[in-house]
Amino acid sequence: MTAAAIVTGALLLTSCGNSDSGTSDGKTLKLWHYEGPDSAMGVAWNEAIKEFKAQHPGVKVKFEEKGFEQIQKTAPMVLNSSDAPDVMEYNKGNATAGLLSKQGLLTDLTAEATKRGWDKKIPKSVGTTDMYDTNGVMGSGKWYGVTDYGEYTMVYYNKDLFKKYKIAEPKTFDELTAAMDQFVAKGVTPLANAGAEYPAQQYLYQLALSKADRAWVDKYELYKGKTDFHDPAWTYAATTFADWVKKGYIAKTSSSTKAEDAGVSWIQGKAPILFSGSWWYGRFQTEAKFDWDTTLWPGSNLTLGSGGNIWVVPKGAKNKQLAYDFIDITLSKKIQNLMGNKGGIPVAADTSAITDPKSKELIANFNTLTARDGLAFYPDWPVPGFYDVLVSETQKLITSSEKPDAYLGNLQKAYDKGVPST
Repeated sequence: MTAAAIVTGALLLTSCGNSDSGTSDGKTLKLWHYEGPDSAMGVAWNEAIKEFKAQHPGVKVKFEEKGFEQIQKTAPMVLNSSDAPDVMEYNKGNATAGLLSKQGLLTDLTAEATKRGWDKKIPKSVGTTDMYDTNGVMGSGKWYGVTDYGEYTMVYYNKDLFKKYKIAEPKTFDELTAAMDQFVAKGVTPLANAGAEYPAQQYLYQLALSKADRAWVDKYELYKGKTDFHDPAWTYAATTFADWVKKGYIAKTSSSTKAEDAGVSWIQGKAPILFSGSWWYGRFQTEAKFDWDTTLWPGSNLTLGSGGNIWVVPKGAKNKQLAYDFIDITLSKKIQNLMGNKGGIPVAADTSAITDPKSKELIANFNTLTARDGLAFYPDWPVPGFYDVLVSETQKLITSSEKPDAYLGNLQKAYDKGVPST
């Protein structure tokens, strides 16, 4: 996920133009990604572009920054056209990269992964989202993507706001809810939230994960058993989330806000707490002008996270060798170390080269999660179209226009409809 600005699908098609249609001369690499220029990935990949140019004299890099939602909604159409880029960042998981691989829109990268040693550089748990089987289910099969970073969710605290209101920083889940009660009593909405995009559903999924285990995750994400949305974990999540809205932890007005709005409200010191991903970390290091810290979600062994979004090479890409070379550069020690020192979570860095204290803490927490098998992926991954269902349904919980039982029933219908028959 990312908080890049969103542009409509129509704009995507018009902005791409048709200037690159036709046969390739091997002199242009067309690259798309949706990481902000100040993010750790944006900084690292910009350096990778410079490195690529140095290694490929005479080759032009045509980079276009896209929005996360823009690519999410229009990729199948664009990749089936002559406007497809040579390499692009795409969201990992069954419903996204898995679906495109199943539709035959992505290049099989297995031979390159072996030849270039990507399969050795990328830890197995992180590489789960690089491989997809014939049904588009992640974790096995052929390589259709390559991630060069990891990501996970965490609780971001504005330490200055906690001090200002004389509220103790929580270490346990009970202390977290007690702190939120205290903020509400002082007229402060404690949680930065966005109902129109991913943040709201991630709060809810984390609540479910706090009552779940690995077998539960495997049922939901990998279809290893039947998922029941009225089980104790999902029921707890939906009822607790609805209760948090009633208690004022989450603003009802946040039903229409975007992820960028939630992040900016936290940067501006308007909300003391944000639960979101490591993709914000580098930006917060640059833009947050107050004392802040992070912690893993208290009282849960599992949290949202995985290998980062993946580089994919469209089936119709005109310069595949150049694309492979670029991916290889993003996995080089130079680029990986830079990413690590800019607030990212590199998968192949020299750990002794990471000198920034906050970056070290970020990577240490990721290592803690991977050591306990705590990465539980994301709620929208299992079936195509589930992201939009989760957005619209969770918005109804925020506005109190739907009860938790109906919410869970509607998720069940959408999920069951999308689970592939094997």
